[in-house]
Order: sequence, then C-alpha cells, then structure tokens
Amino acid sequence: MVLSTIMDWSITMNRTRMEHARMHAKHKGHEAMHAEMVLILIVTLVVAQLVLVQWKQRHPKSYNLVTLFQMWVVPLYFTTKLHWWRFLTTWFIFSVITAYISFRATRKPLACTTPRLVYKWFLLLYKISYATGIVGYTVVMFTLFGINLIFRISPEDAMDFGVSLLFYGLYYGVLGRDFAEMCADFMASTIGYYSASGMPTKHLSDNICAVCGQPILVDVSEEGIIENTYRLSCNHVFHEFCIRGWCIVGKKQMCPYCKEKVDLKRMFSNPWERPHVMYGQLLDWLRYLVAWQPVIIGFVQGINYVLGLE
Repeated sequence: MVLSTIMDWSITMNRTRMEHARMHAKHKGHEAMHAEMVLILIVTLVVAQLVLVQWKQRHPKSYNLVTLFQMWVVPLYFTTKLHWWRFLTTWFIFSVITAYISFRATRKPLACTTPRLVYKWFLLLYKISYATGIVGYTVVMFTLFGINLIFRISPEDAMDFGVSLLFYGLYYGVLGRDFAEMCADFMASTIGYYSASGMPTKHLSDNICAVCGQPILVDVSEEGIIENTYRLSCNHVFHEFCIRGWCIVGKKQMCPYCKEKVDLKRMFSNPWERPHVMYGQLLDWLRYLVAWQPVIIGFVQGINYVLGLE
C-alpha cells in the first residue's frame, strides 16, 4: 500500500516536471515577444481609459446605457459557460422583478404609487447588496486570520463562501444603482419637475414633492408619524424617503427641481449613514472593472492573435 502510494506520487511529480519543461521549451526565446505583449496591454489600458473618460464626459447617456447593458450581460456569459446555476437563478429573479419595476417607471401617464414602489425596491436591493458585501468581506478577513478553524471550516470553503457573497453584493449593488438612475430620470421627466437638460415643464408648488409629485402633508419643523419632510439648502422641500432615494439610490447629488448641489454631509449627519454614500462611490469604481475590463482584455487578446503573439 505504501509502495503503491509512493509510486503514484513519483509518477505525478515526473508528469508535472515534464509539463513544466515542455512549457519552458515552447516559450524559449520568446522574451521579446512577451515584452511586446506587456507593452500592448499597457498602451491599450491607457488609451481605453482616456477614451472611456472622454465618452462619459461628452455623451453620458450613451455611455451609461452601454455600460449598464454590459454589466447585465457580460457576467451572464461567463457564469453560463461555467455552469454557475446559483448565480443564474438570482440573476433571473433580479431581472424579472427589475424589468417589471422599470416597465412601471417608464409608463405615461405615471401612476401616483410608482415612484415610491421604484425607490422601495431599489433601496431594498441596495441595502441587501450592501449587507451581503459586508458579510462577504468579513468572512474573507476572518478566513485570512484563521478564525474559520475555530468552527472547523476548511479555509477553501470559507474563502469560497466569502468571495461569493462579496461578488453578489458588489454586482447587484452596481446593477441596481444603474437601473435606479435610469428609472429616476424617466420618472422625474414624466412628472415634469425635473429635466436633465433645460427647464422643468411644471412649476413646483411649496407643498409638492418634486421626486414623486405627491403632496407634502408634514411641515419641516414637525415630527412625522410615518415619514418626515426634508428641506434642502435651496429651500425646496421633499419627502425624506424620496430625497434620500434620489440621492443615494438614483445617484443624483443635486436638487430635483433647481439642480443645486446637495450637501450630502449635511443630509447624512448620522455617521452610521455615511458608509452608504462611500459604498456607492466604491460601486462606481467597480463598474469599470466589471463592465469594461473583460472587453479590454478581450481586445488585447485579439491584437495578440492578429500579430501572432503567444
């Protein structure tokens, strides 16, 4: 038994050494070629970054739409190829609900209950993805410190679980915020108190919320039973839930009516609420990594293939 185990180990080691030697023989004398490949990668990354920045500044609508489509489709391709059925199940559920919400948000005339329904769904999705990402990050850190061994969980299982949760949290956080921004633009333009370019089509009364178009029943100085009223620095008043959804979920850091910049530090005076804003900024950075990085790498591989570089 012992002799058989030793022989199997010896055969495996010899096979590994032969494959390693074969790889070195294949790439022998390719140092210049590898340097060219690295140079092509660096130049492509720099040029792509400049092009994306200019595109985002000059044509933000088309940039956001293409980025949203890629965020939605690119991971689907890889997960289908790898047969990650758990992700595909969550992706299908998310897509069905979000498609229904987006359909409601783009109807004309807009139902009076739609804005709150939209913000409730995306705010719920935002909080779930935020909590999932935090739990995933915590599990990864605990695994690195070996705390998983206390519960007799193998490092591989613990790390896989943590990374999976982190991926789910970040992916659906990014995708949810992009869909929320699109729905927020449609609804605000339909209601008429907001226009992305130009003047609003309606005059805002003092007792109307520009986000949802519904009356404001509670004064700013009063404590609301269900919801408070919030006044921005431009003196326009909104339902607190609506303006928080507009700023956090819809990524709009300005007044929905006059477009004056919103002071987020003043709005989120509670230090426990500020991480939601920082988390949103993290998602904006990760959008480039998830949506555009695979496309850029694929483009680089195409260049290498055309030039015959291996």
